[in-house]
Amino acid sequence: MSGFVGVPDAQVRFEPRHSLDLGLTLAPLGSGPWLRREGEAIWRATRTPAGPATMKIQHHLGSIDVLAWGPGAEWAVAQAPALCGEHDDDTGFVPLHPLVARLHREIRGIRMPRSHAVFEALVPAVILQQVTSEEGVASYRHLVNALGEVSPGPVALKLPPSPQVLAGTPYWAFHRFGIERRRADVIIRAARSAKRLEETVTMDRPSAYQRMLAFPGIGPWTAAKVAMAALGDADAVPIGDYHLPHSIGYAFEGTARSTDQRMLELLEPYRGHRARVIRLITTAGIGAPRFGPKKPLRSIIDR
Repeated sequence: MSGFVGVPDAQVRFEPRHSLDLGLTLAPLGSGPWLRREGEAIWRATRTPAGPATMKIQHHLGSIDVLAWGPGAEWAVAQAPALCGEHDDDTGFVPLHPLVARLHREIRGIRMPRSHAVFEALVPAVILQQVTSEEGVASYRHLVNALGEVSPGPVALKLPPSPQVLAGTPYWAFHRFGIERRRADVIIRAARSAKRLEETVTMDRPSAYQRMLAFPGIGPWTAAKVAMAALGDADAVPIGDYHLPHSIGYAFEGTARSTDQRMLELLEPYRGHRARVIRLITTAGIGAPRFGPKKPLRSIIDR
């Protein structure tokens, strides 16, 4: 394989069934100490059922090369096609709206990833609850840098903190990451039952959502965010998002302000593929005009 950087513990090459843009496809996994792009390659540190792993994923002459290091390397390469959207089935997706049709033509290669790492997807989603994206992303990056371990392999990445570490971290220790007690408690409780969350990868979609929503502090928005990254749900809709209804309303009918209810009505013709439409619109950077000052960063002292 090309791009030799040291002998990997496992490797695989596969030919994607569809056009594949790795950066856009893996965008729901975020970027930071655990995932970064280096030229045409994407490096990712993750925890697998077999242990930690570092992955290098890149295009090579029409194929995808995946190299992996660490105890979880074999598991990681076995799941790499799913991670890259090979299980994503867009059969039946008909871009009816002219804008959706244009974006579908112009933005090629977005697939729905399936990381099979539910707890890893949950923690940043909880941190992003009811805060600005900038604040939430910064908080999670600080958390990973402080509590994550160095990943195996030839590059300097950090593994997302383990459930064991987060379950044993007192709520007040999260304050230094800008996370108040409410969100800290959600993370701690979820960490203590991480195994039950990970079981959702083997469940049918309704049962997986039911399991996630049974956890205190995990609502429809958080569950949808997790499903879009970990479960490959092409129909996930993050209900309760501050900006998304306005973006969808603006894209479909030019309105500057909309509601969750109207967003669901506009997306209904795409049921089964609503997350696909959402990702096309957000990837294109389409958003409603914003009025008023930006939401300020908050102090979480004594919260």
